[in-house]
Formats: sequence, C-alpha cells, structure tokens
Amino acid sequence: MSFNKVKVLLKNIINKLVLVLLILSMISSLFGFISQTAIAEQLRSQQLESIKEITPEIIEENNPIPSRIELNNFVTSVVKKVEPAVVQINVSRDLDGVFLPSLFRRPSRNSQVPMLRGVGSGFVIDSKGLILTNAHVVNQADKVTVTFQDGRLLDGEVLGKDPVTDIAVIKVQSEENLPAVTIGNSDLVEQGQWAIAIGNPLGLQETVTVGVISATHRFSGDIGISDKRIGFLQTDTAINPGNSGGPLLNALGEVIAVNSATIGGAQGLGFAIPINTAQKIAQELIANGKVEHPYIGINMVSLTPQIKQRFNQIPNRKLNIQSNSGILIMSIARNSPAVAARLKVGDVIKAVNGQPVNRAETLQKLLDENGINRQLELEVERQNAIIEVKVKPQSLPAQA
Repeated sequence: MSFNKVKVLLKNIINKLVLVLLILSMISSLFGFISQTAIAEQLRSQQLESIKEITPEIIEENNPIPSRIELNNFVTSVVKKVEPAVVQINVSRDLDGVFLPSLFRRPSRNSQVPMLRGVGSGFVIDSKGLILTNAHVVNQADKVTVTFQDGRLLDGEVLGKDPVTDIAVIKVQSEENLPAVTIGNSDLVEQGQWAIAIGNPLGLQETVTVGVISATHRFSGDIGISDKRIGFLQTDTAINPGNSGGPLLNALGEVIAVNSATIGGAQGLGFAIPINTAQKIAQELIANGKVEHPYIGINMVSLTPQIKQRFNQIPNRKLNIQSNSGILIMSIARNSPAVAARLKVGDVIKAVNGQPVNRAETLQKLLDENGINRQLELEVERQNAIIEVKVKPQSLPAQA
C-alpha cells in the first residue's frame, strides 16, 4: 500500500470519528434539554398543587359568607314569635261636661265634643281575646280600641282594672282564635339576663328594644310611687310613654313582666311588674272585675336614726321615739282597723306574726299575704315598752 493511499484512509477515518463525536454531542445536548425541561415542569406542577391547597383557605378566611341563620339572632326569633300577640291600645275620654279653659270650650252646638286621647300597649294572654295591660293606660277611658299587627281593629271592653297594682284586663271579640303569648316565671328571673321589650312608644307600632335585667327586687317606694303595692323588675331596656302595658320578654320569648314605668330624665331606668304578680291580679279581675286588698289604715315609713331625730323634733308632737329600726307609724286613717286596734302615731312596729320587720314594704307584703278579716299580731314599741297589738285588716276603700 502506497503512502498516499494510507494518507487517504486515515483522513476518512478521522472524518468519520469527527462525525460520530458531533452526533454524540448533539444527542447529549438534546437529553440535557429534555431533562431540564422535565425538572422545571415537575417543580412548576408542585407549586401549582401547593397553591390549589392553600387558596381555598385564604378565600374562606378573607371572604366569609354568613348563612341566613347566622344573620339572625335570638332577638329576631323572639320578635317573630311574640309580635303578633302584642297590640296597640287606643283610648279616648269624652270631656263633655268637664270644666275646660276657654281655649278648649265648644263655641257652638255644632262643635264636636272635646276628647282626651291616649295610646298604650298590651298583649294577648288568651286566644279567646283576653288582653293584659296597665291600669293607667285605660283609666277613665270611655272607648277602647285594639290594633293588631295584621291591621285588625277591634273594640275593647275593660273587664277590670286595679290601680293599686296598675294591672288591667281588656276583652275583645274575635271570630277566630288570636295569637297569644307564652307566660314565663318571674320568680326565676336573674340579674343580668337578657330583656326584650315590644310595644308602641309614642304611638310607633311594633318597636323593639333590648337590654338586661338590672335588678330583680325594687319596691314601689324606691322609685317614688309609694301609692302602688307592688315590687318591680328593673331593666335598662328602653321603656317610653306608649310602651306601658307591653310585654318584657326573656331570650326564650316568654313574658316575664309587664312594662310599666320609667323615671323621667333618667336614662336606662325602666320598671316592669313581674308576670307572676300580674297574672294573679288578672285572674281576680277576670273573675270578679275588681281586686280587694287588705288594709289597716296606717301611713308608715321605715325607721332610721335620721327619721327618728326628725320626728322627735316636731313641735307639739311630744314624741319620744327611742328605736332606730322598725316601722314608724306617721299617721292613722279615721275609722280604720288601726283605730279599732288602738295603734298610735309614733308607735314602732317591730314584728308581724312573730317575723321581725325593718322595711315598710316587708310589712305590706306580710299584710297582703295575710288577707282580709284574718287577725294580725303586731309587736309594737311604745314609750320604751314592748306591747302586743291585735288588728284585723279590712278591704281597702276605693279612695283610700
């Protein structure tokens, strides 16, 4: 083989080797690109999976969508349950023949008779048409009309009213059963629990206010209405003129009291008659048209050292009160059981039927529980001596 042939052969071999190396290099680059692409795709896939897992939680946290149930609360439920049984009471009184200033007098025969009008609240306690309200709402009314939530307007008849406890019962005639409230137990009411009032303050129908029970035992003398023989629940639920006679409800929608009074100029001081007391009075009014209250005929005050000093200093009384506690008799009504029992002004009642008393309201409660024509035994301090006095309560006169 000549040198030239060998040279040509080597050249061909070298060219083929270069071609092979070039092909191998291209294949290696291609696999490298595919590998990198696969890895990148895998990482991207993992990131997307992470985002899918996290995204729903972020959306739920930042954009909560409350259900219809969550939008409501217990007050809404109570209102829907009770409001159909709450009524507006409109009263009017014919003032014909009543002395009026010239501004209100009728100028001629054709003039209308002047009327005194008022508005209050009440609630149905019996589906046959019995409605509970305050006595002062219907006091001296010649005409009573009752407006229901559905717009019905019915004439009302006052079956009876008791000014002493401020409770009255109205009867309406309806062809169908009326929605009635559920009566609760006011003896179970606790300080701090929810209280909901529904009524017609200032004639604004179906007004709802919410608060709590501020106190459970307030005497009438504590709030400046000592002519009432009743205890009250105190609440910060708004009670305004026109709310009187409406229900005070617990969180279950049960009536626990009858809205009755508020202290003028004070915020958050409302008072309601416990439903147990109101129910007892209502039953007597339904049965008899009136309520008889026991009375012995004394004007009394809870004795304190300050009151003792003030009474001992009254000129011409010549009192010598020694005790710092008990119930002081300030005055005695004529022809009363107290006169018959020979009680005297300045006497201090220390006990009733063996039970010590230090508040006038406690004595009144014991008197009410004792009833009429049942003898009471009083322990009385008079001029440094303790004496026993027996007195028999009579029925409270209408104007006493």
